[in-house]
Amino acid sequence: MTGYDTEFLGFTVPLPVSPVEVRVLDYTHFSVLLDPDRRLAAATACTVDGATLLALRRSGRWRLDGRVPTGEQSGSELYSGNPLDRGHLVRRLDPVWGDAETAARANHDTFTYTNAAPQVNRFNQSKELWNGLEDHVLKYAAAHDHRLAVQTGPVFAADDPPYRGVRIPRLFWKVVAWVGPGDVLQATGFVLDQTPQLDDARLQEITAQALARDDIPPLGPFRTYQVPVSDVAALTRLGLGPLPGSDVLAEPPPTPSGSRPTDITIHRLPRARAWSEIRTPDQIALPLPPS
Repeated sequence: MTGYDTEFLGFTVPLPVSPVEVRVLDYTHFSVLLDPDRRLAAATACTVDGATLLALRRSGRWRLDGRVPTGEQSGSELYSGNPLDRGHLVRRLDPVWGDAETAARANHDTFTYTNAAPQVNRFNQSKELWNGLEDHVLKYAAAHDHRLAVQTGPVFAADDPPYRGVRIPRLFWKVVAWVGPGDVLQATGFVLDQTPQLDDARLQEITAQALARDDIPPLGPFRTYQVPVSDVAALTRLGLGPLPGSDVLAEPPPTPSGSRPTDITIHRLPRARAWSEIRTPDQIALPLPPS
C-alpha cells in the first residue's frame, strides 16, 4: 500500500502530527492516523490526482482492518440498529485514480472501518455540499496541476457524548491544499458541525435522556463553515505543517448573513471568531486566478 505521499504537490505537506499516540495506517493513496483510545481516526490524509480520476461505481463492504486489534477500532456494532451513517473520512472518490487496478484497490480501501466516523444519516443540502468540497477546489486547481492534498478528521472534545463505548464527535474538519498561481502552496479549511442548535442546558438534558435509553446522542443537520486553517489546528491540537501559513484566507471572510457557529463551537475555540457558513459552492472563498 502506497499511503499518503507527502511530496505529491511538489511541496512537503506532511501528515498531521497528533498530540497523542496514534497508529499510522497506509492505504492506497491515503493514510489514517488511528487514535486507539477513541477507536476512530484522529486524522486522514489523501492525495487526489484530478487528471487521472476514475469514476468507479460504489462497491465494497465495510470491514475491520486486520492489522489493528479489534478493540482499537469501531466496527459494525457502533452502527447497527440506529440511524448513524458510516461516514467516509477519506471520501470514496478521492483516492480512486491512476490505472484501473490501483483505482479499484483504493475504492476498496476506503470501506475500512478505520476510515469511518459516525455521522447524521438523513440527507440534507449541506451534507451534499460537504461531500463535494474537494470537487469545487479541484475545479479551481484544474488550471494548474489538477492535484490536491486533502486532510480531514473529527474534532475530539472532552464533552463528546459516549455511545456504545465510543464518544461521538460533533465536529469534523477538512483542509484542502493545492499549488496555486505562481507555483505557491495554497490551502483552505472547513468545519462541519452536526451539533443540534440548542442551548447548552437543553442539549445536556436531551443527551442524558438519550444515553439513558441506550440511544444515540442528539445530532443536528450538517452546517458547513469555511474557516482559517489556524482555527482547525487550534480546535484539533494537530500540527498541520505548512498549511496554516498557506491559507488563502488572509483574514476571516465576511459574514453577510451574520451567521456564527453554535455557542458550543465558539466555546471550543481559544478565541471567539465569526465563521462564514457555506450553503452553496459559490460561497467558498478562493483567490481569483491572475487575468
